[in-house]
Amino acid sequence: MNLTLRRTIKNLLQRYQIRPSKRLGQNFLVDEGVIKRVIEAAQLSQNDIVLEIGPGIGNLTMELAKRVKKVIAVEKDLKMSEILKELLECANVRNVEIVKADILKIDPKPYTLKPYKVVANLPFYITAPVIRKFLEAVDAKPQQMVLVVQKEVAQRICAKPPRMNLLAVSVQFYAKPEIISYILKKSFWPQPKVDSAILRIDPLMNTDKKQINTDLFFRVAKAGFSQPRKQILNNFSEMLKLNKPRSERKSLLRGKDEARFWLLKNNIQPTQRAETLSVEDWINLTKSYKIKK
Repeated sequence: MNLTLRRTIKNLLQRYQIRPSKRLGQNFLVDEGVIKRVIEAAQLSQNDIVLEIGPGIGNLTMELAKRVKKVIAVEKDLKMSEILKELLECANVRNVEIVKADILKIDPKPYTLKPYKVVANLPFYITAPVIRKFLEAVDAKPQQMVLVVQKEVAQRICAKPPRMNLLAVSVQFYAKPEIISYILKKSFWPQPKVDSAILRIDPLMNTDKKQINTDLFFRVAKAGFSQPRKQILNNFSEMLKLNKPRSERKSLLRGKDEARFWLLKNNIQPTQRAETLSVEDWINLTKSYKIKK
């Protein structure tokens, strides 16, 4: 059975009396060439364990299973998981474990006790939380993530100064993201409104970032991007003001003085905008932040 043929997928779903869910972002890959590029991007070997998020009917799952030791397929849609189970049994595929769960609500550690990779065709609405979930997993961080995501999201994640954004900072703090190739929207069924991209994310395993207070790092970054079009001095002035006791919040002037000193100490001009700062700039700001909340 060719699971990249639109006709095959339609007939399969009709047999189970279901339709692709817009709410769950179910857009199936129907381009064999794209599936091949996803597989190649993951750099798989016969000893690999792959966690696949949202396998759907399994067109990518089947190809993964041919190349790796084990596939852990996490599927939220119970009806889709039943289709996948039947297809795997018919094809006599025995190295796929189906986990019926919401990827955002489960702890991946029990399923990934050994080194593993994440491969997924991700719905837009869970892209950012999924990436953050796995990159922040202290005891279950993947070796690599290869994701099919919306083109614009991939470009935002891979942005560099002067076009940085909070999502880019959040991902690049933990990993090195790279766009492997772009995917036309006609490569999916049902066809989405926008093109997509194959995004590879390689976690930075051995860095000095382990010594950084991550909660503080993201608090500083969120404050800096709170009003992206404003000069960073103004955003940080408000942050420093709010970090003070109420009795000391009479004026923003002192907050501006402290913010200006803090920025200049890190070789950042107060007139800059957050989008012009590198990840290293945000790390330096976090390390030199002395005021306790």
